[in-house]
Amino acid sequence: MRQILAAFWALGAIACSNPEAGQQATAAQQTPAAQQAPAKQEPAKSTNSLPDGWKVRFDTPSAADAVRVETGDDSLTFTTGPEGIYYKTDMKAEKDYNLTATFSQLKPTPTPQPYGLFVAGEDLDKPTARYTAFLIRSDGKYQIVSWNAAAPKVVVDWTAAPQMRELKGVKTSNSISIRALQGAVHFLISDKEVHQMPRARAGADGVAGIRIGSGLSVQVDKLSVKKFP
Repeated sequence: MRQILAAFWALGAIACSNPEAGQQATAAQQTPAAQQAPAKQEPAKSTNSLPDGWKVRFDTPSAADAVRVETGDDSLTFTTGPEGIYYKTDMKAEKDYNLTATFSQLKPTPTPQPYGLFVAGEDLDKPTARYTAFLIRSDGKYQIVSWNAAAPKVVVDWTAAPQMRELKGVKTSNSISIRALQGAVHFLISDKEVHQMPRARAGADGVAGIRIGSGLSVQVDKLSVKKFP
C-alpha cells in the first residue's frame, strides 16, 4: 500500500514540475479528424474581356472562359484558351459582300493552330448553330470547314497556299477575304483566289465573324464586311 501511494505522489510531483507535459499528452491523443482540414483551392479562371457587343461560342460548351481581348486602332488582339468563334450579331454578310481582315500570329505554337473568318452564321447561340469558316495557319496552309449543329465537315482540307507568308519567328501578317458575288463565293488570300464554291454550299446570308483555335495569340486588323452595289 505504501508503495502504491509513493508512486502516485511521484507522478503528481512530475506533473507539477512540468505542467506542459499533460497538455502535450492530451494533444497527442487527438485524432486527425479533430484537426481542421485546409481550405480547398478552386482553380483560377480568366476574366472575359470581350469588347462591347461581341459574343463568343466555344466548341465545347463547358469550356472555361479563358479569353483575353485587347482593342486598338481598328484592331483586336485575341489571347485564347479553348477554340471558338467570335462575332457581333449586327455584323451580317448578306447578298453580294466582301468580308476581309488581316491576321497576324504573334507567338508560335507547338503545332500549327487555325484562325480566320466565317460567314453564313445562324443560330450561333443554340445547339443548331451553322456557319462556314475559311481558316489559315502558320505553316502556310488553308482550310474551309462547314459547321452544322456543332459538327464540322471539311470542305477543303489543309492545302498549301504559295501566296501566304509563313510564320518566321516574327510578326507575319496575311490578309484573307470571303467574297460573295452572284451565285458563287470566292475565298482569297492576299487578294488571290484559292477556292470558290456555289453560294448554296457556302450557306445562306447570316452573321459573319472570326474563328480562332486554342492557345493562340492573334492580332486581327481591319475586320470589315462591305456590300457590293
